[in-house]
Amino acid sequence: MSGPEEIISLMTEQREDKVLIEKAYKFSELAHSDQKRLSGDDYFIHLVETAKILAEFGMGAVVVAAGLLHDSLEDGKVTANELKKEFGAEILFLVEGVTKLGKLRYRGADRHNESLRKLFVAMSQDIRVLMIKFADRLHNMRTLSHVDKDKQKRIAGETLEIFAPIAYRLGIRKLSRELEDLSFPYVYPKEYERVKAVTKEKHEKNVKNLEDFLKSIKKALAKEGLINVRTEYRVKGLYSLYKKLQNKEHNEENIYDIMALRIIVPELTDCYRALGIIHGNWQPLPGRIKDYIALPKPNGYQSIHTTVFTGNGSLVEIQIRTADMHEHAEYGIASHISYKEGKRGGSPENLNWISTLLPKHNFKEVIDQESVPALISKFQDIPHWIKDLVKYRQSTDNHEIFNEDLKNDFFQHRIFVFTPLGDVVDLPKDSTPIDFAYSIHSDIGDHMWGAKINGKLVSLDTKLQSGDIVEIITKSSAKPTSKWLNSIKTTLARRQIRGAILKEKLK
Repeated sequence: MSGPEEIISLMTEQREDKVLIEKAYKFSELAHSDQKRLSGDDYFIHLVETAKILAEFGMGAVVVAAGLLHDSLEDGKVTANELKKEFGAEILFLVEGVTKLGKLRYRGADRHNESLRKLFVAMSQDIRVLMIKFADRLHNMRTLSHVDKDKQKRIAGETLEIFAPIAYRLGIRKLSRELEDLSFPYVYPKEYERVKAVTKEKHEKNVKNLEDFLKSIKKALAKEGLINVRTEYRVKGLYSLYKKLQNKEHNEENIYDIMALRIIVPELTDCYRALGIIHGNWQPLPGRIKDYIALPKPNGYQSIHTTVFTGNGSLVEIQIRTADMHEHAEYGIASHISYKEGKRGGSPENLNWISTLLPKHNFKEVIDQESVPALISKFQDIPHWIKDLVKYRQSTDNHEIFNEDLKNDFFQHRIFVFTPLGDVVDLPKDSTPIDFAYSIHSDIGDHMWGAKINGKLVSLDTKLQSGDIVEIITKSSAKPTSKWLNSIKTTLARRQIRGAILKEKLK
């Protein structure tokens, strides 16, 4: 299969979709007919591969066509009027959105900050622009070996620090995982070779045992009437394993999910039913049961994780989820983008908040900062980490500090702790009761006198763990001190404390 049919085969076929893809394919092929890539391949191949990635991620015909055309204005000697005449205003809007990202420059910002800002611009315009940019970057990473050596590490580093974390935070794990693993050998070559060797050894040793264990699980589930079940196993991404090895002092024997089994069931209640059947047949490892269905991750990931003894001396992690949860776990926000042909774009309403992260003067499409409170109250499904990000973005005019804090805070591992009433608070790993207090309200932080974790008084620099119940004790006379700055993790708390200390000095 070749030509536009290869792309169309990856999509839900409708006649009008097929016509659009075929037209975009031929138009783009002609526009880039005399261009080559560094690999020596026709440049047009990159556009075809970008479109295929978009189709694989479930994007509609309009987005896939825009993927085929995304370089036509900049590199293909095509005018905006020509593109609009041939494909309409919506596709022109998407192509121009991607084109503008390549031209934006920010004075005084380094490459890292500039790239981060560009992705926020893409999201503020239309989430589909971001998806095209992701697909473009993914294919560029797949062909990075053809780029000059001095550029390889820079491009891979940018991908690892910016593109992959944003994809992860949007829940597109399938994308973030591949971007991480493609970047890993260029950024950390020695560590890559070591982790690759660990994975190879574990894979060859365990794959046969896993397949046998899967059969035993299916029999146990079927015996209890759970028949409509899909099972599979997955190997942990190399970069994800590398990060986990760092946390486990490089002892791979303490990592139980290098290879994990997945059980995909029809209904939510079947998840807990399957968990009960598995624990009734195999001994679970204490402390390793995680219910991300009742308590989803910040990016919306839902699943039940448990680690059990297989009976042959080994341990294996099992992930239990519904088909919808599995779809969201792999494709995240991409699985919710459903634009119909002829319907004018713009972001889905619950994504417009991302534009509040941008400086007002950088882009005409950016909404007025004054409307932020209205947006926050209107769009109830905004993740907590984004609400915090918007608050912090409003409180600082230093874009470089903001971007550095973004990398060191919002893209790091998160923990979940509870208020005494059972409300969930999402914080970066290694946060303390001080961070918790300021995440609830600045007044609570400013008058914090003590804290209890799980009913016991603790020092304010105690590091919180997922599942902790935290109670803050306040006194009207209590005030923040400069020592608190050494015991916090969040940028929001740091700014509030410094502001309170400065206010006190000026009295």
